[in-house]
Amino acid sequence: MAGSSLIRKRRTTTGDVDTRERGAGKRRTPDTAASPPPARSGTQSGLASRLLALLETRGIPMSPEALLDGLDRAPRREVLDRTLESMRVDGQVILNRRGEWGLVGHMGLVRGRVQGHRDGFGFLVPEEGGPDVFLSSRQMRSLMHGDRALVRVVSVDRQGRREGSLVEVVERATSSIVGRFWRERGIGFVRPDNARYIHDVLVEPENAAGARDGQMVVVEILEQPDWRAQPVGRVTEVLGDHMAPGMEIEVAIRAYDLPDAFPEAVLAEAAAFGARVPRGAVAGREDLRALPLVTIDGDDARDFDDAVHCRPTASGWKLTVAIADVGAYVRPATALDEEARLRGTSVYFPNRVLPMLPEALSNGLCSLVPDEDRLCVACEMLVRRDGTVTRARFLEGVMRSHARLTYDEVAAIVVRRDADAREARAALVPHLDALNALYHALRVARERRGAVDFETTETRFLLGVDGKIAGVEPVVRHDAHRIIEECMISANVAAARLLERRRLPGMFRVHETPTREKLAELRAFLKTFGLRLAGGPTPQPEHYAAVAERVKGRPEADLVQTVLLRSMPQAVYATRNVGHFGLALATYTHFTSPIRRYPDLVVHRAIKGWLLDAKRTDRAGEPALAALADHCSMTERRADEATRDAAGRLKCEFMAERLGEVHDGIVSGVTGFGLFVTLAELPVDGLVHISGLGSDYFQFDRVHHVLVGERSGRRFRLGDRLRVRVLRADADSRRIDFELADRPTGTTRREPRGPTERGERAPRGGRRRGRRGR
Repeated sequence: MAGSSLIRKRRTTTGDVDTRERGAGKRRTPDTAASPPPARSGTQSGLASRLLALLETRGIPMSPEALLDGLDRAPRREVLDRTLESMRVDGQVILNRRGEWGLVGHMGLVRGRVQGHRDGFGFLVPEEGGPDVFLSSRQMRSLMHGDRALVRVVSVDRQGRREGSLVEVVERATSSIVGRFWRERGIGFVRPDNARYIHDVLVEPENAAGARDGQMVVVEILEQPDWRAQPVGRVTEVLGDHMAPGMEIEVAIRAYDLPDAFPEAVLAEAAAFGARVPRGAVAGREDLRALPLVTIDGDDARDFDDAVHCRPTASGWKLTVAIADVGAYVRPATALDEEARLRGTSVYFPNRVLPMLPEALSNGLCSLVPDEDRLCVACEMLVRRDGTVTRARFLEGVMRSHARLTYDEVAAIVVRRDADAREARAALVPHLDALNALYHALRVARERRGAVDFETTETRFLLGVDGKIAGVEPVVRHDAHRIIEECMISANVAAARLLERRRLPGMFRVHETPTREKLAELRAFLKTFGLRLAGGPTPQPEHYAAVAERVKGRPEADLVQTVLLRSMPQAVYATRNVGHFGLALATYTHFTSPIRRYPDLVVHRAIKGWLLDAKRTDRAGEPALAALADHCSMTERRADEATRDAAGRLKCEFMAERLGEVHDGIVSGVTGFGLFVTLAELPVDGLVHISGLGSDYFQFDRVHHVLVGERSGRRFRLGDRLRVRVLRADADSRRIDFELADRPTGTTRREPRGPTERGERAPRGGRRRGRRGR
């Protein structure tokens, strides 16, 4: 196929507004990142204000010539054009078909970011808030997931849901995509790994980079889609075979645009510090090296950024939480700082970590390894026997960890009181016993204030020597985990109170109250189990905690806890403190993990600056700090989604080796198309399609979340225990299918398995050779 038939210039109009492509921006993760508008000079910003005022006064769209005539101090035409383009990207103005600029707010348009759906349609999430706007598959022809766009609301259905028509693509969000390469009749194409990208990307033979059918590749977008044709691209990297060991991580890194290699300048800065703390760096710091501080972490931990010590006092305890002084090495405006800020957080995959800082710091000079001098920022707290912190003091110090303990070892010492374990750490036992007694007091205080306490289950993946997944198991939490958790929460609260009291330039960790819509959904769900959430329109954390406590020990406990969690908004970073709903705290921040979280480093800098100058109340950088808080929230979500994506693929690979096995499970979701089931002995979820429930017509009762068989009367509801057989596991779609174990094998409707049967080798998202797309 000739290259000219694929690569072509395209210009299309929809309605009365131009929908020309505005170029593909820098690659990023549209799920989590919203790019800021291009920065303007002071001259351009002032001109923009004058243009807005002129358009508002005239009340009609105006041509560039009319705008120049209407301005008192008319700029050069090229300055006007640049300013108008910046205002267009901001979503303030729009160019109509007559070449006139008008105010978006007067045209009944909605500006937002596109969210694609695997079934071909999408939604526009408004930037100004409000309900999403539905975009049909026809409207999505010109759009990709993550694009910024302007749409006009053209209809509203009976339930008040808005449907939109595309007016303009304001900004392209994606310049490259990860997916599988296929070739059909000489035409190559890449099917995106992320199902939210509904278009296949066409690839000419000379741009295939030698990729073979089914291999995972990275494709650069050369031509964005429009209503007539799908996108065109060039393969820039062949990642390897589809099911190669470690492929799930390689795909996640590229799909979510995670930085995975440090620039040479960053590595050089980190290496320049050497392996030991210089003697001169200790000057002016409090010497904590004699204090028996210890680290308590998981068996596989490699970066140790917190250490603790506790001793009894006449009225309670003195708790010291010492945190690695990352700020002593990572200074503002350095290559190290810029890279740490870009990454925002360390990302933890199974068997691989993408650290926020180079290993020379994260596992070396900043890590609180035993028997080595380390710089720290410590928080000393006096705690009463009722768990109330009465005083907190921050200091810059030098410390030496006296032991690297694991959670299991601490549990053996203070919970099970194992004689051999206590003898092996005899010198530390009094401090660990005091730490355990302190934990129980802090625990009582936590319950007294009504904090929500969920016992969530984490997943550990066991990999074989070949890198293939060998097992999946839940991580069991016990009191040793909770001891450290309560100590870190206490230090974080103390840091947040200092930020707020002294008005220091830091950021808070905020968790807002649930929305009215989420509360209505939650209460409807709880009703099916005979549970009730008190508190009326404004339930408090203690009301959530009461539900979680009431359901403990019941078969549906994990399910109820999951739904309770999902009803709450996600915690984020912000410069404005609104409290932390889940922890039932009036103020909270992150202070205890600066090796792996950039917000903690920001808080450290604020506290260290105040220690140098106790009168400091500098908030001059608040706007920039607010933008940084948003960025850190984005990088946290990006890391969560990337690791969740890799975990989903690994679970599918694991279950693909267990087709036909029978497992116990609990119904965790009921829909009109089937049941979602969570296995009892494995942290794995899957779908029992309605066709796998038996020979009957099943009707979905939305109110009671029940599927009812018309003929048999059989009912399936949330929390039901079932025996299911593993039917199918597809790593591409991250989907695992079950069927009821009491259904005879082979009676379920067969679905296609191979790529050709599923239609994977027929390009989607549009038609080839200029034909009309779907």
